[in-house]
Amino acid sequence: MEERLLHKRIPLPTQLGLGTKSKKDSESFALSFIAYSMKGTAAPAMEDALSRKAVVLEYARKKRQKAKRIRGLNKRGKGLSAVEKRTLKVFDIKPEQQRYELFLPLHNLWKQYIVSICNGLKPWSNPQLVQNKLLKADFHGAILTVVRSKCPTYVGTTGILVQEFKHIFKIITKEDRLKVIPKKNSVFAVEVNGFVSHIYGSKFEYRASERSVKKFKVKGSIDL
Repeated sequence: MEERLLHKRIPLPTQLGLGTKSKKDSESFALSFIAYSMKGTAAPAMEDALSRKAVVLEYARKKRQKAKRIRGLNKRGKGLSAVEKRTLKVFDIKPEQQRYELFLPLHNLWKQYIVSICNGLKPWSNPQLVQNKLLKADFHGAILTVVRSKCPTYVGTTGILVQEFKHIFKIITKEDRLKVIPKKNSVFAVEVNGFVSHIYGSKFEYRASERSVKKFKVKGSIDL
């Protein structure tokens, strides 16, 4: 079997022609290497760049496309702004859709939802437990009645809640009229299976998503 060379002594730098170079040779090598690294750049522009700033000669991956793609994803994930939603009338209910009977199925679903989260709503259910569940519940579909308000024209208004915002309730009445009731300075009553609860709107000025995670403190109230 033919023997193969497994190892060999490394030759000295002088034997490879890598000995100490003169200053002129070093400068010419550096310039040629820079020219090779900056292909496509005119000589005057290259000299101007070298005279003003340091040049990184190592390879670097371009990140512009990745950053642009990330910005695009962030923009799409952000969704519509409040101004865009108002411009597009996202939350507006068309007049032909402002009919009480159209929202009765939603009310029936809401009653089933409330009964399920309150463990049945039996006559012997703990009122305090039911009240705590209602504080965090979603009221879309509930029948609300304004029982007190600093604006007398709101008192007695009854309808199905179709939209809840931070400061207002939008309800549809049996007369197929859409009413906008401010939460502040108003007290609302909601009834489910014989349980009647009162909502103090001034203490209820939160969005439904915010209210579901808020910790309410038990304290008295003397205002509306």
